[in-house]
This record gives sequence, structure tokens and C-alpha cells, in this order.
Amino acid sequence: MAITTTKSLFWKGLRDSLPFLLVVSPFGLLFGVLAAEAGLNVLEALAFSLAVFAGAAQFTALQLLQENTPLLIVLISALAVNLRMGMYSASLTPYLGDAPMWQRACAAYMTVDQSYALSIVKFETEPEMTTPQRMAYFFGTTSVIAPSWMIATVIGALVGAQIPASWGLDFVLPLAFLAMIGPMLRTPAHMVACFVAIVTALPATLMPHNLGLIVAGLAGMMAGAQAELWLERKAARRSASQEAAS
Repeated sequence: MAITTTKSLFWKGLRDSLPFLLVVSPFGLLFGVLAAEAGLNVLEALAFSLAVFAGAAQFTALQLLQENTPLLIVLISALAVNLRMGMYSASLTPYLGDAPMWQRACAAYMTVDQSYALSIVKFETEPEMTTPQRMAYFFGTTSVIAPSWMIATVIGALVGAQIPASWGLDFVLPLAFLAMIGPMLRTPAHMVACFVAIVTALPATLMPHNLGLIVAGLAGMMAGAQAELWLERKAARRSASQEAAS
């Protein structure tokens, strides 16, 4: 029964991830096109995706490299963009931390916004799931997304600049993040972090080498953390007042 349940959860994760292909495939295609325009060949573009496997960080690094940005700034910017993966990992650890090391290593590599968003909601709403069942669902969410990203990268690199600008593929990037961020703004602290990051990012665009991205991200994280602490303290005071009144 456990094997059947685990397999069914894998296929459930796969089915749940299918709608994201409408975003991931054009996103990967766009990266391949931009990589070709930046002078990377097909193998280099594919190696980029295989080594990093993080769309936002790849776009950030590629853009900065095209602008002849110092390598240290490129690395720091890409790392800052991908810092959320560390938070994703910390969030998933209570659910997947008991899995074998090799499974956790694979999960760490394959963690992307889509797999995290689907998995954390599933794990929170169904706490009775076992660790193998959770891992099966998680891998199901990435089993289509990861190959689609790599294939789209190769196709984009092959096609390159032959794709007409009228297709508007550059609009896929903001659409992808809007589609992922919207459902994840579930608490006031999340919304505070998002609002502060946006407000900070607008004037920070004047900073050189896209350093405004790092500043805005840090400001958003600090604001979100402070908002969460304030809300927790407020809830604790309210609880204490109710206990005293009773």
C-alpha cells in the first residue's frame, strides 16, 4: 500500500506541476535566445542551465556579464537573487530532513520556485504524509519542469536571434515571477516584505551594476522579519490580556 501511495503522490506532483510548463518553457526558451545573443554556443548555454538551474540567477548573471560587470559583482548579485533558495530549504527541512542524504542532495539541486510553492502547500495541508511520500511528491513536481527547462534552453540557443522581437518573449520574465509570487503572499509579513522591496527597488535602480537588486532584496527580508516579530509580539500580548481578563 505504501508503495502504491508513494507512486500516486509522485504522479500527483507531476500533474500539479504541468500548468507551470506554460511559463517555464518560454522562460527557458528566452534564456537560450539571450545566451546565444550574448555569444554562448549551445553547449555553453546548456551547461549554464545544468550547473545553475535557477532561472532568475541565470538571467541576472547573463545580463551583468553582457554589461562587462566585474565578476565579483556578478557572483554576489546571482547569489543574492538565489538567497531565497536557502530560505526554501530551511522551510522544507522539517518535512524532508529525515530523507536519505542522496535524496536531500537531489532535492536541493532541483528546488525551484515552482517545486517549492507546490510542495510546501501540500506538506502544510497534509501533515500526515510520511517522509518518503513527501519526497515522492516533491520529485514529481520537478520531473517535468527540470527537463523542460533544459530542452527549452537548447531550443532557444539553437534558434537564437531568429525569433522575431514581435513575439515579446522578454515579457515572460515578469509574468513568471508574478505568477509565482502572488499565491505565496499568504501573511501580512510576506506582503510587507514585498511592498518594501518594491519601494526600495525603484530608486535603487540608479545604483551601478544592478546593486539595487541586492539592496531591495535585503530591505524586503529585513522588513518582513521585523513585521513577523511585531505580529508575534502583538499576538502574545493579546493572548496574555485575554488570560488576565478571564
